[in-house]
Amino acid sequence: MRRCVELFRDTLVNIRFLPDVQGLSVNRGGVLNLFGAPAISLSALSMSRDAMTEKETFDQLFAAFVLLVISPVLVAIAITIKLSSRGPVLFRQKRKGLDGRVFTIYKFRTMRPHGQADGVVQQATRNDPRVTAVGRFLRRTNLDELTQFFNVLRGDMSVVGPRPHALGHDELYRPLIEGYLHRYRAKPGITGWAQVNGFRGETDKIEKMIARVEHDLYYLQHWSFALDMRIVLATVLKGVTHSTAY
Repeated sequence: MRRCVELFRDTLVNIRFLPDVQGLSVNRGGVLNLFGAPAISLSALSMSRDAMTEKETFDQLFAAFVLLVISPVLVAIAITIKLSSRGPVLFRQKRKGLDGRVFTIYKFRTMRPHGQADGVVQQATRNDPRVTAVGRFLRRTNLDELTQFFNVLRGDMSVVGPRPHALGHDELYRPLIEGYLHRYRAKPGITGWAQVNGFRGETDKIEKMIARVEHDLYYLQHWSFALDMRIVLATVLKGVTHSTAY
């Protein structure tokens, strides 16, 4: 390469270096400035600092606006849950977010209080006896997840991004699915590319989780503000209910 540069230094020939990265399973890279030296990004996510700032600014403004508008709905749901079954209004669970940091996610409680073995995560299934009548409606309509806009305001989540999984599922699928860890390269979202394409709800087969992760990685590799707006619009138009949300 040095000889080529010397040979063409006094000409108008443009020289380009194309590194062979196909064997690294990299679909998208980018040249960045690392301590004053050019570097090639080989990770699955190539979101610039300006892009991340733009996304976070939208998240904060959008979440604050939505919470202001839906506050009467949140109060009504909370009262209905409290009157329909014993137990707290909110369900709290540990999830992993950006860079694998653990945070507490908030949802409206949709199940009756029940015991569960440590480290065992049992997903809701069709006709699950643990789900209350009110909870079944909330889960089918995604209304149980409205409280996650508070997670967005706290900076734990984004409006759009890979859906956060229970810690037990993370440990289960991480060694089984290639690229699973790359989901931690962005903040988890209330909605995502996988969800608006039908990959949500119960993952009773590993193929379903593989398809969900593939869509998450596609989102990370092709992120743009326009794509986020497309996902938000799709969520509003067709993502309100889904047949696999038990």
